Amino acid sequence: MAILIDGKKISASVKAQVAQEAASLKAKGLFPGLAVVLVGDDPASRIYVNNKKKACEATGIYSEEYALPKTTTQQQLMELIGRLNDKPEIHGILVQSPLPEALDEAAVVEAISPQKDVDAFHAYNVGKLMQGRPVFQPCTPAGVIELIRSTGTEITGKNCVVIGRSDIVGKPMAMLLLQCNGTVTICHSATKNLKEISSQADILVSAVGKAGFVTADMVKPGAVVIDVGMNRDAEGKLCGDVEFAQVEPIASYITPVPGGVGPMTIAMLMRNTITAAKLQNGMAL
Repeated sequence: MAILIDGKKISASVKAQVAQEAASLKAKGLFPGLAVVLVGDDPASRIYVNNKKKACEATGIYSEEYALPKTTTQQQLMELIGRLNDKPEIHGILVQSPLPEALDEAAVVEAISPQKDVDAFHAYNVGKLMQGRPVFQPCTPAGVIELIRSTGTEITGKNCVVIGRSDIVGKPMAMLLLQCNGTVTICHSATKNLKEISSQADILVSAVGKAGFVTADMVKPGAVVIDVGMNRDAEGKLCGDVEFAQVEPIASYITPVPGGVGPMTIAMLMRNTITAAKLQNGMAL
């Protein structure tokens, strides 16, 4: 039976460290600040934004929220980002995804100053990650690395399989595992023999967004299984990509959904905001 990796507990530890750093910076006259921009009325996005505001309060990070109507134009949004780029008390800018269809999300990401891009989505930060010299680590993949390390598992030399190739999770996840000296395979919708490949993984990370996608025959006995998925099952209950009841008896460690990766993403966002504040004020990272 697998040991559950408690994302809530580990994220609380990270946020406690962030709170200490924030207090230290405030003692020097620097107040770390994060701006969160929400466009439209997507209920899930509103929940995410509220959780980020709570995390800011818990860690002592100053926050501003900009809730814009669904009818906001590209120009209006770009002008807001321009103002936030120039605002010295704001060190991090996060535009909640997804945006309404009428807006160009890629252009919005590129408009954010790379030094304030605490999501690490800007091409500059993606490039730094590819070089192995990231300024900011992408929040969800960085959170996954923390979860794996919490188990005492050594990533060096391990076979690591990432299912999913999104720009937000799959690709940066593979890069971070590679930088930890893992041997990494990325699988996706066109991968042949997926079960054969995934069942060789010492560390399996699933980020496909399909409920019950990872079944018992896809998992190596003793593997560390990280479920990034956030889905709804037929009954509308929150679930991940992994068939938990099947896989738990096989894996050595496994993340639950909810309570696994999700809390870590926000904790890493707080950490990146501290990093951004230091960076913009010439402090050592």
